[in-house]
Amino acid sequence: MKISTAAVLLTLAILAGCSNGPTQHPYVIKHEFSVHDPQFRRTVGNLLGPPIIEGNTTTTLVNGEKMFPAMLEAIQSAKKTINVETYVYSVGEIGAKFAEALTERAKAGVKVKVMLDGVGSAPGAAKYVKQLQDAGAHVVKYHPLHWFALSAAQHRNNRTHRKLLIIDGVVGFTGGAGVADEWMGNADSKDHWRDTHYKVQGPVVAQLQAAFVDNWMETTGEVLQGDAYFPPLEKAGDQASQVFRSSPDGGSESMELLYLQSIAAAEKHIRLATAYFVPDQLSIRALVDAAKRGVKVQIIVPSDKIDVKIVRPASRARWGSLLEAGVEIYEYQPTMYHVKQMIVDHLWVSIGSANLDNLSFRLNDEANLNVMDEAFAREQIQIFEGDLAKSKRITYEQWKRRPFTTKLGEGFASMFGWLL
Repeated sequence: MKISTAAVLLTLAILAGCSNGPTQHPYVIKHEFSVHDPQFRRTVGNLLGPPIIEGNTTTTLVNGEKMFPAMLEAIQSAKKTINVETYVYSVGEIGAKFAEALTERAKAGVKVKVMLDGVGSAPGAAKYVKQLQDAGAHVVKYHPLHWFALSAAQHRNNRTHRKLLIIDGVVGFTGGAGVADEWMGNADSKDHWRDTHYKVQGPVVAQLQAAFVDNWMETTGEVLQGDAYFPPLEKAGDQASQVFRSSPDGGSESMELLYLQSIAAAEKHIRLATAYFVPDQLSIRALVDAAKRGVKVQIIVPSDKIDVKIVRPASRARWGSLLEAGVEIYEYQPTMYHVKQMIVDHLWVSIGSANLDNLSFRLNDEANLNVMDEAFAREQIQIFEGDLAKSKRITYEQWKRRPFTTKLGEGFASMFGWLL
């Protein structure tokens, strides 16, 4: 979920001319090795960091009917610590259930720490915040907006878009879902979104925890350490995994660099699922280059059921060179499509909070779980193909035949792509 269309348009008036702007020196990444080459793993682990580590397992949770019961069960099992970080926390059935479960654990003596974004969390959720604080939980807002701080670019533009839940430092969850009723059900109505979340176990959970601690320290100054947060972690499976986190001041450790490096390493197939697809010229060029060297590129995006209406025209305005190069773009039809996933060559999978847009690449704090495992990739491909079957392909010819008024509106929307 993003800020509403009305909020975006209002923000334009306040923030005009305040973009962080594109990379001063655009990344130049050539196709020199594939994701199967050991050099790719060394590059991702050393250039991007942290290292890819063995011994993990990832459980896929498709839609709210799977993800919320698993997350609530994990919260109820906590013995020492619960850490939650989310962009969206809304009033409703799910918000109440999470507040109730976290409250119960806090009263039982579990150290509960909750970080909510200062923009994404609904004002009405304040009643949950009070409920948690009364129970002894520590709840903070990430970069809350104040009228006297509107000129501070850091607080105005930089949000935490990370979706993290870590239990006792042993079990973690991440993916695209916030704590809100939109994610309930099984994508079975226009009110129930299509999304995927993931349960993670094994040594890589420490990296997931580190992503939370990163923002917690920034916001509170409190350093979380010790066995309650970073216990010894045993092998839980056979997956090689990495949690990659990014923020606007992360330098070369940017989410865009992760995407570009992955796209450049593709040799056969790139599958992208993204809720908000507003690619910049670097991303467009990388995808076009991949298509031109024979890589099959398939992208699933939302249809007109998208929650932030301005994003769709801003996205479609940028499709020309992609479609002309043979990139396949599909719009998911049943409901809002909120999945965030990249699968490269049946081996490399990146999942988490990041979209392929300027907000994720340059403005927000994000966290993605990267998994290098053929069995896991096969499972994700099967789910992707299921979504593809419910999507409508937009061809280059269809795109070219758009009415002039549609093109004009899309061009106008695209001018504000840096905010989307």
